[in-house]
Amino acid sequence: MAGKPLMHAVQYNSYGGGAADLKHDELPVPTPSKDEVLLKLEATALNPVDWKIQKGQLRPFLPRKFPCIPATDVAGEVVGVGSEVKIFKAGDKVVAFLNYLVTNGGGLAEFAVAKESSTVTRPPEVSAAEGSGLPVAGLTAHQALTQSAGVKLDGSGQQKNILVTAASGGVGHYAVQLAKLGNTHVTASCGARNIEFVKSLGADEVLDYKTPDGAALKSPSGRKYDAVIHCATGIPWSTFEPNLGTNGKVIDITPGPSAMLTFALKKLTFSKKQLVPLLLIPKRENLDFLVKLVKEGKLKTVINSKHPLSKAEDAWAESIDGHATGKIIVEP
Repeated sequence: MAGKPLMHAVQYNSYGGGAADLKHDELPVPTPSKDEVLLKLEATALNPVDWKIQKGQLRPFLPRKFPCIPATDVAGEVVGVGSEVKIFKAGDKVVAFLNYLVTNGGGLAEFAVAKESSTVTRPPEVSAAEGSGLPVAGLTAHQALTQSAGVKLDGSGQQKNILVTAASGGVGHYAVQLAKLGNTHVTASCGARNIEFVKSLGADEVLDYKTPDGAALKSPSGRKYDAVIHCATGIPWSTFEPNLGTNGKVIDITPGPSAMLTFALKKLTFSKKQLVPLLLIPKRENLDFLVKLVKEGKLKTVINSKHPLSKAEDAWAESIDGHATGKIIVEP
């Protein structure tokens, strides 16, 4: 009996090690279970959480097991379906989210399986690379704005003053664009080299975080923020607090121990100003909404760089470096 077909995949076997610890292997092509689709991957986008899991920052929960094929945000073509899959068939082009808790990742490979419930159709107007950027970064920006900050993306409701930190990064560049679909005034902070880029995304005013006013997060027009989509790290509550409106919220997309402590203290003291840790709950309908926005030209995925799967470690090192403008893409 012939063995299962093999695919090229990149994986790691232990915590730590960074890009140098990624191993290239030939592995069996996975088989979809009854509610899964098998995808021939065309693009995979990296997120900081991928290397943070490798580093051990989410142990003992993730990865679920070693070896781990990292990355979750993919676009590709359906080449096989499980017995209970209703929506998709072979030949369909899709965008999918591979949950670490469910499939232990799987994105840095030629093929991957995805739950039908985490997969959406990708129209021809949306390239594989553009689509792959959306799941974690796009959904995080969407959830922070619509659920945590209460921005209506149809432009209705009272105007809100929004600050986006690290506005040129993966989540930040989507957050600026999505915020401007709502009735918002957007202040954004980034490094000097990205000021014009962030303005081109629609930001009303842009701060260079290395200047005194930029480091203090002061709005040039003197506004107080109703919500901060906080995509940077290492900014203390004391920097945000004087810049917040009466009921201002800081929505922290990467909450660490100090953020959780501030969150608890603000709750316990019934403070009107709150720090809100964001835990992404990926929803299929929201991913579908984002793909449609890209199709309609209302949202764009800005691509920092593309790397072949054979050089996935270069993409990994670039993500760890933390200075990407937009998304880092790996293509099989």
